[in-house]
Amino acid sequence: MSRTASQNVTTIQKGRGALSNPPGRFETTHAHPVDDGWHQDTQAQVATLWRDDVARTVITRNQSPDISFDRSVNPYRGCEHGCVYCFARPTHGYLGHSTGLDFERLLYAKRGAASLLEKELAAPRYEVAPIALGVNTDAYQPLERSLKITRQLLHVLVETRHPVYLITKSALIERDIDLLQDLASENLVSVAISITSKDRDLTRLLEPRAASTARRLRTLNTLSNAGIPTRLSLAPLIPALNEPEIESLVQSAADCGASAAHYALLRLPHELKQVFSEWLHAHYPLRAARILKAIRSVRPQRDADSLNDSRFGSRFSGEGPRAELIQQRFDAACRRAGIAQNGRLPQLNCSAFSPPNSSGQLSLFTG
Repeated sequence: MSRTASQNVTTIQKGRGALSNPPGRFETTHAHPVDDGWHQDTQAQVATLWRDDVARTVITRNQSPDISFDRSVNPYRGCEHGCVYCFARPTHGYLGHSTGLDFERLLYAKRGAASLLEKELAAPRYEVAPIALGVNTDAYQPLERSLKITRQLLHVLVETRHPVYLITKSALIERDIDLLQDLASENLVSVAISITSKDRDLTRLLEPRAASTARRLRTLNTLSNAGIPTRLSLAPLIPALNEPEIESLVQSAADCGASAAHYALLRLPHELKQVFSEWLHAHYPLRAARILKAIRSVRPQRDADSLNDSRFGSRFSGEGPRAELIQQRFDAACRRAGIAQNGRLPQLNCSAFSPPNSSGQLSLFTG
């Protein structure tokens, strides 16, 4: 589907989630492409590029009462998986990029992350608590296959016996089973596999460059059989879109060895409202109005565009009768499947931590 920008229409591009590249909320000038009849090199415009992210620190801290960790490490900015719903998309605005196509094609890699992490863990005042690895963007996105930044970070965590939470939708995590088993032997790791739907057509559009659901379930089974604690992350749960699959997804994850599950309702902060709405109208035009109405029904009606709620306590679970029914269905599905329904992450061992050698000798990064 293609129309000119003057008609405010987008173009569906194979392998991409977003349909457009809306300007970031911090930009002072906005460019509007116009089809003037001349040939445009669209392939060059959507090619995936990456550059180094020269960070001074790598541990990000938060004080959110909604999540079970207060620190995280993200090896990459932007994500090639292209999941159209990703709550991290608006963070690309801080880099002067768009929440849309830029987020999935202009990537940043922190190739010095492992040495920075080692330095921060060696600080005299550092107090150990679990680190969440790759929660903003996937630590196992395709670029990781060649750069191996996540594996380098895991080497540091293994060497220091530091607890870590991981979440991914990539089968690439199987590459690091040796390190994860080492951590699991002392209750130092928990892995969540993110699964949103078993509908192949839906996942192909929703998460165009991520592993298939069947492959993710196989990864869940592989990790569980290797003795690594695993969980299902049904996130996001999108009212009236993947909502009917709650019971099926929970049971499938349990069958593959997941010991617990949690969910989070779709969040649409800032420009993500436009990106997701465009996607919805393009791919599900007959259902778009009903789905948007369902999303609004679980958010407080503070304004006419209440597709998002950033308040602590309700941003992940929503409010109202539909949100309550979703919670009841999820709880019941977990009980039937025999797994824990727990929005809080499991307790990991913090007593085994041994600070890294502060001499500056870096011998961990063997790939």
